[in-house]
Amino acid sequence: MQRKDTWLLPEGISEVLPEQAAHLEKLRRKLLDTFACWGYQLVIPPFVDFLHSLLIGSGHDLDLQTFKLTDQLSGEMLGVRADMTPQVARIDAHHFQHDGPTRLCYAGTVLHTLGDPLEKSRSPMQIGAELYGHAGLESDYEVIQLMLEMLAISGLQNVHLDLGHVGIYRALAEHAGLNSQQEAELFDVLQRKARTELAELLAEFEIDARYKDIFNALPKLNGGRDILDRAKALLTGFAGADQIARALADLSGISDKLRRDYPALTVSFDLAELRGYHYHTGMVFAAFVPALGKEIARGGRYDNIGEVFGRARAATGFSADLKVLAGMFKVDDEAAQVVFAPFAEDADLREAVRDLRAQGVAVIQHLPEQQGGPEHLGCNAILEKHNQQWVVRSISCR
Repeated sequence: MQRKDTWLLPEGISEVLPEQAAHLEKLRRKLLDTFACWGYQLVIPPFVDFLHSLLIGSGHDLDLQTFKLTDQLSGEMLGVRADMTPQVARIDAHHFQHDGPTRLCYAGTVLHTLGDPLEKSRSPMQIGAELYGHAGLESDYEVIQLMLEMLAISGLQNVHLDLGHVGIYRALAEHAGLNSQQEAELFDVLQRKARTELAELLAEFEIDARYKDIFNALPKLNGGRDILDRAKALLTGFAGADQIARALADLSGISDKLRRDYPALTVSFDLAELRGYHYHTGMVFAAFVPALGKEIARGGRYDNIGEVFGRARAATGFSADLKVLAGMFKVDDEAAQVVFAPFAEDADLREAVRDLRAQGVAVIQHLPEQQGGPEHLGCNAILEKHNQQWVVRSISCR
């Protein structure tokens, strides 16, 4: 006996129907074509991979989001990818042996055990681009520009760009002498922006009082360009100040370029933002739009992630959920032509159908004894014989 709920899908898993699928595919093609114009080559990593490869350089959060299974052939633990970035880093490290920059892009479904609480989805379609082999500020700026181009093509307006740098917290944690447990606890509190809890936690740490003051001030260092000047004044005169000065100089340099090239773009800074802290090594960035309560795209620098694969390379990149982008992407109002062709053993008809399809026109051919006519199949034109020739006529004009 058939169950009544066989049509149900697991929570957070959705199917994409024809109209939405066409919409999604149109945007995917536009974005990948744009990435190609910037020199980014498409790669397609496997959906299932060895677990250790999927979790290279990542933190506890990605481990929790990864579905795990045992490979019946090797006995090894496998995982269903929850993030494609480590796989793309392996491709660069293993397959590209030159020393110059490599630009790669990708688009594909990833799977999460828990999903995003806002989107309620556990199967995002991740799209992104990565630039390997260049450690300069220019490569960070290139991927930020490409991310902004992606958002513009998707039709997003009023984009807000948030910049941070995990190198600042890394330097402070190292020179303050935090052990691994203290660093993890402090990281958690800073991520939640829990200022009262932060002060209580720091009171328990046996570290220099100057570092306590700095850690307590970090959540307040967010806002406009003046934040960088405030941070420079606060974070000087102690061990680690040189590393922090370089990080602030990078943020200032990116800010100058953005102000020059995107004068209408709203840019802010958050020096307590540690997204991707466990694998990011430098600048991090995220784009926000008013219609969404979380970032629409995110990225940053993650140097040396490919070291475990045999090559430590500078790396920077970004990613987004194509499904979320498509939800905000506006399509052309003009409907594409869909032609209904009759069924007949006619060589001229077969040639007419082939020619139309070769031109990119959708042609649906009638099947003998089928139910439903052209309108039922979504056709807005029909192929008819006129003066011994097959011609396309609009259904509304017949």
